[in-house]
Amino acid sequence: MSTVLITDVTLRDGLQIVSRWVPTQDKLRVAQTLPQCGVRKIELTSFTSPKAIPSLADADELASLLSRDPVVCYTALVPNLRGAQRALAAGMDELNFVFSASEAHNQANLRMTIAQSLAQLEQVLTAANKTPVNVSLSTAFGCPFTGAVAPVHVIALMQEVQRIGASSVSLCDTTGMGSPADVERLTQAALSLYGEQGVTGHFHDTRGLALANAWAAYREGGRRFDAALAGLGGCPYAPGASGNASLEDMAHMFQISGVETGLNLEALQPLAEEIAALTQEPIQSRLHKAGPAYALKVCQA
Repeated sequence: MSTVLITDVTLRDGLQIVSRWVPTQDKLRVAQTLPQCGVRKIELTSFTSPKAIPSLADADELASLLSRDPVVCYTALVPNLRGAQRALAAGMDELNFVFSASEAHNQANLRMTIAQSLAQLEQVLTAANKTPVNVSLSTAFGCPFTGAVAPVHVIALMQEVQRIGASSVSLCDTTGMGSPADVERLTQAALSLYGEQGVTGHFHDTRGLALANAWAAYREGGRRFDAALAGLGGCPYAPGASGNASLEDMAHMFQISGVETGLNLEALQPLAEEIAALTQEPIQSRLHKAGPAYALKVCQA
């Protein structure tokens, strides 16, 4: 049986677009419950300006209060050197450096050109020393401002960040514009550069294709994915952005397909309900509405 690693991104990508403030102690409880559900990698927060992302203004406090599980990798999003320095001071196991494959989105999201982000990445890699740095390429499958992003351009960026020294890459479908065919193409290219352990698929469900795209990546050899409880999330600087792939739905899809995730679906579902109640956001998970396939009853004639 093959195995996949699903990183929970609820506390970062799931919350960054939510207007309702979730108290630090509630975030802490979710972070400390996730390992009990089998989660082995958690994107804890984002070390960015509180003015840009008010919902994550407690990043330093959250990281300092967390009782860490020794088998879990705790990662955090960083957009620049200052964010990386804060994440390193907080003892993050990995830095997730983000920039966009689209110039227009990079300017809207980070107020930088791609060239400026690459210069920041070089500084982040120097500061990180032995701490792994993943690069998340936002809008890798399309930009809400300018439309399609050429695969050759995304591949060139993957090659460049590898040359600079990044250890892994995430292909991010920020506003759910990618198709399974697009995912197959870029996953093949990413795997040829970074290998199985160095490529993560990050898919949003804006157009209902997050799980189809995750499966397409898996069929090409992808074994790492991002997902959020209740399907929460979205980029605040991307018009039309909506939720991440649902963690519960993704775990269910892989499990009924004979792929090991290590996740406990029965434990995840009440946690998804809790985060939905905290945010006052609807649960997007199909599993929540329909239940797991293996729980269906046989129809009696």
